[in-house]
Amino acid sequence: MTFPQLPPHVAGLRERTRRFIREVVIDSEPAPGGRLDQATRDRLQSAAKDAGVFAPLVPTEYGGQGLPIEHWSPILQEAGYSPIGPVALNCMAPDEGNMHMLNLIATEEQKKRYLAPLAAGEVRSCFGMTEPHPGAGSDPAALRTTAVRADGGWIIDGHKRFTSGAVGAGFCIVMARTSAVDGFPEGATMFLVDMTNPGIRVGEAIRTVDRSIDGGHPHVYLEDCFVADDAVLGEVGLGFRYAQGRLGPARLTHCMRWLGPARRAHDIALDRAGRRELFGGPIDSLGLAQHLIAESVIDIETSDAIITKTAALLHSDPKAGSAMSSIAKVHCSEAIYRVIDRAIQICGGDGVSDGLPLAQYLSEVRPFRIYDGSNETHRWAIARRASAGRHASVRAGERYRGDAVVSQDGGA
Repeated sequence: MTFPQLPPHVAGLRERTRRFIREVVIDSEPAPGGRLDQATRDRLQSAAKDAGVFAPLVPTEYGGQGLPIEHWSPILQEAGYSPIGPVALNCMAPDEGNMHMLNLIATEEQKKRYLAPLAAGEVRSCFGMTEPHPGAGSDPAALRTTAVRADGGWIIDGHKRFTSGAVGAGFCIVMARTSAVDGFPEGATMFLVDMTNPGIRVGEAIRTVDRSIDGGHPHVYLEDCFVADDAVLGEVGLGFRYAQGRLGPARLTHCMRWLGPARRAHDIALDRAGRRELFGGPIDSLGLAQHLIAESVIDIETSDAIITKTAALLHSDPKAGSAMSSIAKVHCSEAIYRVIDRAIQICGGDGVSDGLPLAQYLSEVRPFRIYDGSNETHRWAIARRASAGRHASVRAGERYRGDAVVSQDGGA
């Protein structure tokens, strides 16, 4: 993994992270399919603080490393080389995305109450957006959870599902529909809801193939859930705008983290292919294996390149970067899956056993094609933006190029 022209402090952090993951974290991994226990989590996070690699994306005033978005990828890829690496470094979803958004739009009092303990690893959080059909899923406009103005605050009613991290979380950022009130527009509003609030409860678990997110993906119910006015995150009615500001970087950090296990799967395959012999020579001397290896290198490098471009855009032009993050999410989620699948193929029967972690990695990354918006939804949005952009260019004077040229000499 090479990252040319990194500033010295970023290169140093990347090297420290690399050593920490390989020398400390990997030996603490649970068996494939298992979950990280709280005691190990606490021990690893304490060790990460001592190693100077904890909370790489969090501002320094909250105990983090303060990395700007254009330098997130090298660090998160190193963290993701172990499935528990992002947890150890406190840069795992949904906490990472919530910390980013809190830093951008929370009041100073909200930062003190919610961001500071989250950044320190003292609590976990969740994000309440997805709902049962016909509520919000890939289409946020279908949001059915409501918040109604009450004396001194709001009353929230709704039903969320796939609320990642909800079991054991300290608070939830809840998205609810609000009417036009007090001069604010009708729309969606984000609320900070403590999980100790009597109006919110964690419901049924949803069993999924992935295991890396602490707290699972359960149902969450809000029933006459009263929150005070100071629970509003940002401004009333602007929740969808804030959600886009959160989801663009969050989609990209998923790509960064999951490229880590893709690299590790590829390393496992290369090690295996270099030592195992078949038909009188090592597997990596066979053309079919070489094809699989080469395709994986291509998928890894193209994913890395699009992540780098998207991160730079999110820094310089957040709107364009958010659009590009859809392209990155679709490409990376599918390319990373292919890399791990090829590694399994190269490793044969052991690849689908729990003797190697590859089958676990495949289970972990498969939902990424659904989470944060299904790939089909993103393709729809990508195509609409491409068509609209070209139509606008032609209307502005760009030459229309869709007509066939009719030969005047009848052809030869």
